[in-house]
Parts: sequence; structure tokens; C-alpha cells
Amino acid sequence: MNEANPNPSSPATPEALQRRPIRDLPDELISQIAAGEVVERPASAVRELVDNALDAGATQITVRLLAGGVRLIAVEDDGLGIPPEELPVALRRHATSKITNLHDLESVNTMGFRGEALAAIASVSETALLSRTQDQPNGFLLDARSGELRPAARSRGTTVEVKELFFSTPARRKFLKTDATELAHCVAAVRRHALARPDVGFAIWHEGKLVEQWRSTMDSADLHDDEKLQQGLERRLSDVLGADFIEESVAVQFKLGNVTVTGRAGVPDAARSRADQQFCYVNGRFVRDKVLTHAARSAYEDVLHGQKQPVYALFIEIDPLRVDVNVHPTKIEVRFRDSREVHQAVRHAVENALAVPRAQALAAAAEAANQPGQAPVVGGMAPASTSSGTPSAWAPTPNWKAQSTMPFEERVGNKVEDLQALWGAPKSANASANPFAAPLTQATPASAEAQASNINWQAAAPSAPTSESEASPWPLGRAVAQIHGVYILAESAQGMIIVDMHAAHERIVYERLKNQVIDESARIASQPLLIPATFAATPHEVAAAESNADTLALLGMEIAPFSPRTLAVRAVPTALAQGDPVELARSVLAELSQHDASTVVQRARNEILATMACHGAVRANRKLTLDEMNALLRQMEVTDRSDQCNHGRPTWRQLTMKELDGLFLRGR
Repeated sequence: MNEANPNPSSPATPEALQRRPIRDLPDELISQIAAGEVVERPASAVRELVDNALDAGATQITVRLLAGGVRLIAVEDDGLGIPPEELPVALRRHATSKITNLHDLESVNTMGFRGEALAAIASVSETALLSRTQDQPNGFLLDARSGELRPAARSRGTTVEVKELFFSTPARRKFLKTDATELAHCVAAVRRHALARPDVGFAIWHEGKLVEQWRSTMDSADLHDDEKLQQGLERRLSDVLGADFIEESVAVQFKLGNVTVTGRAGVPDAARSRADQQFCYVNGRFVRDKVLTHAARSAYEDVLHGQKQPVYALFIEIDPLRVDVNVHPTKIEVRFRDSREVHQAVRHAVENALAVPRAQALAAAAEAANQPGQAPVVGGMAPASTSSGTPSAWAPTPNWKAQSTMPFEERVGNKVEDLQALWGAPKSANASANPFAAPLTQATPASAEAQASNINWQAAAPSAPTSESEASPWPLGRAVAQIHGVYILAESAQGMIIVDMHAAHERIVYERLKNQVIDESARIASQPLLIPATFAATPHEVAAAESNADTLALLGMEIAPFSPRTLAVRAVPTALAQGDPVELARSVLAELSQHDASTVVQRARNEILATMACHGAVRANRKLTLDEMNALLRQMEVTDRSDQCNHGRPTWRQLTMKELDGLFLRGR
């Protein structure tokens, strides 16, 4: 009987095992093992080769493919080139010009640095290098298999040809998909590079046909000019992702400590069913990171409907010493020294951008269009003027200010006149003479729902201009009618606006409650529990509770060890006193290990406030006067995130005069 194990899938007994000697692996096998990590498919090779081209200072990169990159990948650039004596060294494992010591590795600012991509690619394909430097009379071609180096014609730059990928590992080649699928992955890999480098032109050819081309939108000298860089990035985003992305997104510009966040975030209406248009870059490198994804998603929490996925392109600039890019061979993962700082920066950057009502941007664009030579205002309002040149009394606010950046008493819903307009008592006989004469005390969160259920609005401003020929200068126009007790019909300078009055008022009430529950500069109010809630905790949860006691106190929570394997919840935030303290504690401790735990408390608190706002908002079939409708429109124009209700549904829609004319075939 054969002593070998008859069933390879079953574990062998110690008696059946034979000791094998420990020996060095052949260099080719080592490179093939490394290729399994670096080169997963043709798109992986394309990404690595484009990385090298960008590091060489290329301003134009051309990618040529055959059979989706399986038969041929050729990447051409006009960079600095490689001297002939260094071409053989470039194909060796761990040979690179990017780093020389540990300090260079910790502060790397190039796309590549590991020095193993070319060696890994060459081990599983037929690779050739053709390069010429500026001071060489001609280029030199190196065949990776034979090592032959011979002169060849070429302009300055480098061409890397990769033929018959995975020919030496046929089992790996069987896992590849169809040519069309592999081509799509290659195009996506180049697209990610193109989004971050508007100063570089890209072209992709497949089977001799031009598939994609993105021309340079700026010069390399303009990379240090923030204004020109932003303009170049927006033009490249429009070229790569389409003009619709620019129209359906808002600009992001935010700085927190050592982190700067720029780019564009899609409006909630542009959300998709798949997360296929989410691009995050750290120091110009495309990455997939849980901290960044979580931060961006948390900024969309109460403005997205259902399971929709937001779209965004965010560029994070951070000191290279504060981020580790040497985490994964593909360099697509990073690790931050202070992940909480980065999380807060990305989250607040997107939140502040989304807080600006779109009505403000629409009015700003219309105002700029009416003034020749003036560029459209992004993220704010241009001041309106009358024919006499003096500022109009009905002009929108010149510059938008996010509610979170304003003093608590100045936020929407906290001023006496705002309370009078949205939460006032029934009109008295002398209300018309002085509608704001009777002061109101601000509602507490506990009584907010009760007050909201008995709303009787008063006009937040004098009546709008009555002349039909006089266009309303307000972004959301002036109310003209109520339809079936559900929708408000308003006339604006651009056309017609329809408002869902319940959804709109729900958002206004919700934002007001959030502002009143807690001032962001103070600690969250805490409610001690009469009987502490204990639960069996994991070692990670116990360690998180002990090391983050100060953070938990800021969140209004007290979680203390009860025994080596038990934690006791002794206090919870006042707004969540009726919830499950154990579930809340587990969620907070889990978030503390990876993200900012305040998002858990805020999410749970906001769910309660959203329910209160939904029940307190004006209901359907409630008849409103024109003054009450206008009061609602004016509040929408200055309320954060007023384009969506708490559940992510849109609160208003606009039909321009062009669209209305098209419905009735006017002008045809």
C-alpha cells in the first residue's frame, strides 16, 4: 500500500509527512509569486505602467491594447526617459529611483516606489523596454527575456510593451474575463489617473481604434496655482465623468488642521444604485479606504433616499509623513496616522458643501448670467440690484453661510422672527400692525413636537411684488397657489417651482431641532441611569472603553469596567435616554476603533429628531395663505439641506420657461 496520503484534502498524519529541505526559491518563481499580488489582470499592469509614466514627468500618455490587454499592452510617454545603462537594472526586483532610505519611504510622494512592478510583469509576459533621454542621439530597446540591448528610433520618453500576459502561467490566464470586460477595467484604471492629473493628456487605443481621449486642461506650471488647478480639475471631471456630473454636483473646498479636501460632491438627486462613481485621492493617488468611504457616506446620511449611493470625486492633501502608502503591493490602500482627523475633515467638507440649498446656486447663476463679464458665483449668492443701482430690498443673501458656522442664536429657527413665522401663535387683531411685537420664548426639544403639531404661520416678510411683469428676485420665487392641499406653486425668474410643503417643512423643523438640542461647541448633555446597564464585552470593547473615557464623556456617555469581561453603561445622552443603552454603547465602542464615534450618537439622536419633525410638520390638506406659503419658501432658501426632506425625498422641483414652452410647442 502506498504510504502517501490517499486523500490530499485530508490532513496528513505526522508519520506520513516527509521533511523537505529549506532552500532558496528561484528568482523567476519569486517574481511570479510577486506578480500574483501586483498583476491581477491587464488593468493592473496598465495601472503600474501609467504610474511610472507619471513619475517620469510625462505630459502625454498613450495606451495601446490588443484583446483587452491580454495580447498587448503598450504604454508610451514623453517623460524623461531611461539611460541605456539603467534599462537592465529597471527590470530587476526592488530596483527603483524613487526611494533610497527609510525617510524617503515614509515621505514618498511618487506614484510608484516599491520597485517590483516591471520585474513582476516581465516574469509573466514578454516584455520590452524602449527609451530615450534628452541627451541621447537615439533610443535603446531592451528585450526582457533575452537581455538583448540594441539601438532603436524613438523621441524622448519611454515605451513599455507587454505581450501575451500570463503566457507562463496558463492557469492564471483562464481566470480572465472576456476581452470587452478586460478592456473596460483597463479604461477604468486610466480614467482614475486622468481625474487627478488634468495637466496630462491621455489616449487609449484598442485594436487600432481610439477608445478614449482626454486632452490636457492646464499646464504643469499651473499646478501650484489653486485657482487654476481647481478650474483645470473641474474641466477634467467634466471631460471624464460628463457634463452632467458638474451640473449635478457642488464644489468642495475645506481645510481642517493638516488636511485639505477639494473636489466635487454630487447632489442627493444624482445618487446611483451602485457605488461606481466614488473617487477618493490621497496626495494624487487613487485609494479605496474605509475611513474615507465612511466619512463621505456619513455626510449623506439624512439626505439620501433608501440605499442609494452618492457620487463624488474628492482630493485629500495631507503631509506624506502622516499617511502610510506602503500597506498593499497594489498601493491602493493607505493607513493614516490620525484617521479621526481625516474622517472629520472629509465629513465636514462634504456636509458643508451639501448644506447650501441649490436654490441659492440657481439664483447666483441667473444673477451672473444677467451681468455680462461676471463669472457665475459658486456656493454663494450674487447681490441683486435694482435699476437705480441700489441693492434691492428683496435680494437674496449675498454670501451663503452654513448654519453650523453661525452663532447658535443666529441660526435658522432660533431668531424671534423665525420662530414667529414658523412656530407662532394664531394671529391677533393687531398682528397686522406689528407682527413681531409679541415676543416668543424658544421651544425646548421636549415640547417641540407638541408645538409643531399646532402651527399657524405668519408672514416672514412683506408680501412679494404684485406686478405680474415684475420677476421675483427670491431663489424659490413667490407663492401663487396651493394645489390639492399638498403642493405649493411658486413663480420664479427662471420659470415655475413646485414645492412639497410637508417635506419642506419637515426639513426646516428637523434642522431647527438639531440646532436646539446641542450647541456643537459644548458637551452633549448626559443623563445618568438609575440602574447601570451591564453587558458582556469583548477584550477590544473593554480596551476601547478604558482608553477613550474622555471622548465618551464628550459624547455624554459613561462606560466603565464592571469586571474584567463586563462593562457597565452608567450614563447616556439625554436625547437618547429612552433608547437601548447597551446597543448604543456597543455601536459607539465599535466606531471608536475605526471612525469618529460621535457619528453614532449623532445618527441615533437624529433619528429621534427626524421622527419628531415628521409628526410635527404641516400635514397634507392644510390650507395655507399666501403669506404662510411665502414664509415657508423664505425659510427653505436659508435652511441647510432644504433640497431634501429627512428621508432623502426631494422637497422642490423647477420647470424652466424653456421646458414649459417645450410642453406646449411654443416657438416651433
